[in-house]
Amino acid sequence: MAIRFRKIVRPSSIAFLTAIVANVAGMPAHAGEQIFDELRFGASASVQGGHEHEDGIFPEATVFFDPFGQDAAIGWKQQLARPRVNIGTSIGTSGEATQVFAGLSWTVNFNEKLFAEAGFGGLWHNGELEGNTDGPNLGCRFLFREYLGAGYRFDQHWNVIAQLAHASHANLCDGPNNGMTRAGIQIGYKF
Repeated sequence: MAIRFRKIVRPSSIAFLTAIVANVAGMPAHAGEQIFDELRFGASASVQGGHEHEDGIFPEATVFFDPFGQDAAIGWKQQLARPRVNIGTSIGTSGEATQVFAGLSWTVNFNEKLFAEAGFGGLWHNGELEGNTDGPNLGCRFLFREYLGAGYRFDQHWNVIAQLAHASHANLCDGPNNGMTRAGIQIGYKF
């Protein structure tokens, strides 16, 4: 007995539905359009004191996506209503915790050159959970992450941003909650 499958959706219908979903989400509908909105790279260092301080410099890279069309936003209210999505990493070079993070970022432009940014999301890390006497005790592998930054645009593509990022579990899991607080500078390239 042979089973026959009928073609219910034609390829042109799939392209049409993809275009509708992409348009509603503010995402590019065609493969030729850009996927990434911005790439940033830089470094940070721990700003915590005492035994919670992390040694070393942390190379960082972050990729931003703009599925909600923040670039097309007019005025600060629309800018806040259209966050960008980011994913990135902060790499431990001296045996300290490496972070892999993702979240949402909100940007407010003061003028063509100056902007401020805030972000919220989560991260995974490979740092010490407890018993560490030379660095933070983090309690659990997954933490909340938030950051604030102030930036300057050199032109339509290049910018620099200074930021302060903090990660902790907000006492939502057992164990210590020293958290990680790092400050740094990143250079960005907007596509």
